[in-house]
Amino acid sequence: MNPLAAAVAAVVAASGAQANHRFELSASDFLLDGKPFEIRSGEMHPARIPEQYWRHRIRMAKAMGLNTVAIYVFWNFQEPEEGKFDFTTGRHNLAQFLRDCKEEGMWVLLRPGPYCCGEWDFGGIPPYLLKYPDIKVRCMDPRYISAASRYLGKLASVVKPYLVSKGGPILMVQLENEYGSYGNDRRYISYLHKLWQESGIDVPFYTADGPTTFMLEAGSYPGCAVGLDSGLSPNDYAVAAKMNPGVPAFSSETYPGWLTHWGEQWARTDTDSIVGQVRWLLDNHKSFNLYMVHGGTNFGFTAGANNGGHGYEPDLTSYDYDAPVTEQGRATPKYSALRELIGKSRPDVQVPPIPDPIPAADVPPVAMTRLGSLLDKLPKPVSMAQPKPFEELGQTDGCILYRTRLIGHKSGRLSVKDVHDWALVFEDGKLVGTLDRRGGVTSIDLPEPATATPTLDILVEGMGRINFSEAIIDRKGITDRVVLDGMTLMGWEAFQFPLDVAWIEGIKPSSEPVKPASIFQGSFDLTTPADTYLDLSGYQKGYVWVNGHNLGRYWKIGPQQRLYCPAPWLKKGRNEIRVLDFLTTEPVSIAGHSEPG
Repeated sequence: MNPLAAAVAAVVAASGAQANHRFELSASDFLLDGKPFEIRSGEMHPARIPEQYWRHRIRMAKAMGLNTVAIYVFWNFQEPEEGKFDFTTGRHNLAQFLRDCKEEGMWVLLRPGPYCCGEWDFGGIPPYLLKYPDIKVRCMDPRYISAASRYLGKLASVVKPYLVSKGGPILMVQLENEYGSYGNDRRYISYLHKLWQESGIDVPFYTADGPTTFMLEAGSYPGCAVGLDSGLSPNDYAVAAKMNPGVPAFSSETYPGWLTHWGEQWARTDTDSIVGQVRWLLDNHKSFNLYMVHGGTNFGFTAGANNGGHGYEPDLTSYDYDAPVTEQGRATPKYSALRELIGKSRPDVQVPPIPDPIPAADVPPVAMTRLGSLLDKLPKPVSMAQPKPFEELGQTDGCILYRTRLIGHKSGRLSVKDVHDWALVFEDGKLVGTLDRRGGVTSIDLPEPATATPTLDILVEGMGRINFSEAIIDRKGITDRVVLDGMTLMGWEAFQFPLDVAWIEGIKPSSEPVKPASIFQGSFDLTTPADTYLDLSGYQKGYVWVNGHNLGRYWKIGPQQRLYCPAPWLKKGRNEIRVLDFLTTEPVSIAGHSEPG
């Protein structure tokens, strides 16, 4: 054997994820090579972690005593444009993440969608499907099924070499996600199961639903393990056995933390509570998955939203989740408590040492200058009788300026039906005010104009698409019509701003008068790049790019004021910051901090 082959063989042998493994389901247990096996999993999502840090986060999970990593694969992240897949670049490189897990000796639970939830935009479903006004998702709608089949077929070809049956780390594949909370199309679940099997996926499958009779009746599937979100009592497992007998059940989402929306206080969960839950699972020999062990970051436009008791609830850019491992990869007291508990439960397994922390550093205040405004140079418009949402115009993210001339009524109560999700309203170029779907503010008073045929502009920002519940069909922009004192306004133009990297890097200085939707830039030098958190508390609402990387959304309403910037997105020497702020018109310096604040 040559030295390279010997080295590879040594890595494979050390990982435990070798050829000839069998993972099976008995009536009550998971079986690895015919012996009962307890899954001790922690969830993390490759799309939310810089690929340079994947190994570190996997090692953090292993050092907490876990033996498995659960991952969502977000369809819209892997197919960012219709028919154009990316499984090879950066955070899209799923095969590399699976190789990293194998080489680190960690098994994998694959959660591929087509629907994921996960506080991710549209739950992972691609927004291009929303160009069809009557599309139905998560069912046998032919347009949805055609697109989902194309995605799952491509995904199957990527993951097949990494199945446990092929010597890889993937133990099980999840069918859909929490389907019993959404629908009851049994043909749909059966179709997904058959599609995976016909694609050569020969490992066991599982479902994940709340531990209730109706959810399990609609969401579980014969022959598939029953995931419970969460399964924390004997009654939960009794319900699972009744609704889907003959297969094992496990706690597929045990929550050590929780999510946070804009305008809320940071979610903070009790360490004693999660330690007690995990102790019960260990004492009763129940497999589990901690959702999340490490949350990461909703970079760019990926954050989703909920539709709860307060209406539209967009998620933060940070997906720290109050998880045992912080957004920046640090161990918390919660991590230490769980590590001690899990480590003591298996004295025959040596828990590895905790990896060294990733360095983080402060960045002195960076002076910013104003480049101009989004509104200084408008792109070529699209004309339409009434406003159309983003998706019908072929746009996924960013914002659109909708423009019309006021004929007839020229002042009074302006109602936007409906604004998705936040907007600036201008009359003859003067800012009148803002609209906010989050607070149900969808109308505003227009003053008497100074001109005979005033121009009405509505600049709409699309925020996260709803990712859970019956309301997940969530188009962006103006989704129906605009009414002024009962008159429906006609004759519109739409100026599109997808806010992609090419756009932000192509902005040139402008000498136009100062106006909202301002763009700022600054630069700073580094000798040794390190992780940092950029403080946007001096600004009001918008986005920030560093060296062309979109760090995500910030908003003065908080609670998040600092955005995580990973060291791999920085460089030795000169670094560039660009900011789009919808309300701030004068530049404010931006500092970096080693802590999230």
